[in-house]
Amino acid sequence: MLAKVNEFFRVLGEFRHIIPVLNYKFPLPDEAASLAHSFQKSVEKYADKNFLIFEEDELSYDEANKSANVLANFLSSEGIEHQDRVVLFMQNRTDYVISLLALNKIGAIGVLINNSLTGAPLIHCINSSDSKKCIVGEELTNELSEVLDDINIKDKNDIYWVEDSKTIQTPDWATNLRSSMDYSKNENLTETDKVTAKDTAFYIFTSGTTGVPKAAIFPNAKIAAASFNISNTGYRMTSDDCLYNCLPLYHSTGLMLGLAAVIHSGASVFVRRKFSASLFWKEAQKYQTTTFIYVGELCRYLSFQEPCEDEINNPIRAMVGNGLRPDLWDCFRDRFGVERICEIYGASEGACMFMNGLNKDKTIGMTNATVALLKYDVASDELIKSDNGFCIEADHETPGLLAVKISPDSPYNGYTDKKESEKKILRNVLEEGDAWFNSGDLIKSMDVGFSAGQKHYQFVDRIGDTFRWKSENVSTNEVAEIINQYSQVNMANVYGVQIPNTEGRAGMVAFNCDLNEFNWDSFAEYMSDTLPSYARPVFVRIIKELETTGTFKLKKNELRDEAYHLNKVDNDKVFIKMPGTNSYVELNSETYQDIENGSVHF
Repeated sequence: MLAKVNEFFRVLGEFRHIIPVLNYKFPLPDEAASLAHSFQKSVEKYADKNFLIFEEDELSYDEANKSANVLANFLSSEGIEHQDRVVLFMQNRTDYVISLLALNKIGAIGVLINNSLTGAPLIHCINSSDSKKCIVGEELTNELSEVLDDINIKDKNDIYWVEDSKTIQTPDWATNLRSSMDYSKNENLTETDKVTAKDTAFYIFTSGTTGVPKAAIFPNAKIAAASFNISNTGYRMTSDDCLYNCLPLYHSTGLMLGLAAVIHSGASVFVRRKFSASLFWKEAQKYQTTTFIYVGELCRYLSFQEPCEDEINNPIRAMVGNGLRPDLWDCFRDRFGVERICEIYGASEGACMFMNGLNKDKTIGMTNATVALLKYDVASDELIKSDNGFCIEADHETPGLLAVKISPDSPYNGYTDKKESEKKILRNVLEEGDAWFNSGDLIKSMDVGFSAGQKHYQFVDRIGDTFRWKSENVSTNEVAEIINQYSQVNMANVYGVQIPNTEGRAGMVAFNCDLNEFNWDSFAEYMSDTLPSYARPVFVRIIKELETTGTFKLKKNELRDEAYHLNKVDNDKVFIKMPGTNSYVELNSETYQDIENGSVHF
């Protein structure tokens, strides 16, 4: 009883932080609301305060602002104007942050490309954006050089190369950005005054698994809303906080839930190129990072690390992110003593956000959007409808397909491709003429104790032909199409399988072929050339015949269940691409046991 009373008063105390979010209204279309406006406001308040920490760099708000102004003025002098598109292809580092700010100050659209892409997917992202310029980091010189003949940005004066290690010279196909700028031109731009909430700030590509990732449109209004809500209600961030951000800034999580939230509150941010579990707590202590932007996989890595001295009495009090599994939640909180875990849920192309603002356990929280959980038949991969043709809402605690009603308060920004945008809209769902965003995810409502009438939800799984691996969405159909183009494969069926102690599902493909003639080195090379790393199958099952449904859809359920388990695949051979290797080898019983006991780290 005492615990319930304490929880009652705790929740009531939370509402002073929740009410502003529940009452939040998107900025008016012509309102001066953008990342650049937010940043310049923080510069006025916190000019001399540390803004960005990266490796050996430490920049104050004023220093970062002047650097962004120098770049913005240069790009303007080079012909970049309001809503022009500029490719940004770089790892997390100081120059990436400065470039984001500079582009937004002009009102240009930053085309943020996954830095793990190569070959065809990279070509598609650049060409489909119709960008005028490209900013590329030295660390990705080889990746861009390999596709130069196939991209639509040809002139060396349109490709700006930003040194990193200073170990190589500027390539002959690019212009050295740093040596081209006039560093005396560091005043705020007048162009920023013309940037509005309705303007597109960034294109952020969804997890494309072939050469056709889709560019989700991120208007300034969406960034303003996310930064306000996440900063105030998620982290409860003030200017005294410092955020640990090791998530990629080309992704909405690292950018909006990380960097934008920091800028809104005038806090500091420690930016890392990539996550390191072994250095995490040491760096958290060194830079006194009080907050952390996460995905579930990072939490898993930290939880399976050997205890270290730096994790004791660590400074992190609040974390915001997504994908923390319910079964890992208690372990993580108890071991590391994090007071506040704010799980969020949202889609890049939609404007609905769920947030665990009341700090309840194992929930994505609540939303002020109008949502419906629709009964869904996973086996047949279709919505269940009533006799009148409308959808049926799922019962409490029963998973249903999440649909978000499209409205002024929950706008659907979609993709640059209008046809692809339309595919994500459900119409005539609960009544004639309505329109809903199809999330593609199964969600259920759940009991969380006293929550002052605010309904809470829990993420269950993705539907259809998509699974999540390495924090990226992988389309099984798209991967299968690519594999089917390999000459030695007759027909491929792609699916995701669970591996002990990993987040999400690893890619697996079953196909029939002439095993005696099959060239595994050539196949691995083909996978590397055509698919990003997270979409390449970890396991391959050589199967005699692929089974189909009555409607000629490839069956996946039994294959998922059998996975790579040697005792379930009959006499089929299973091959594996081990972490850090470049080809596939046959899975034997010893390696299988290593995988099952968690000693193989994917």
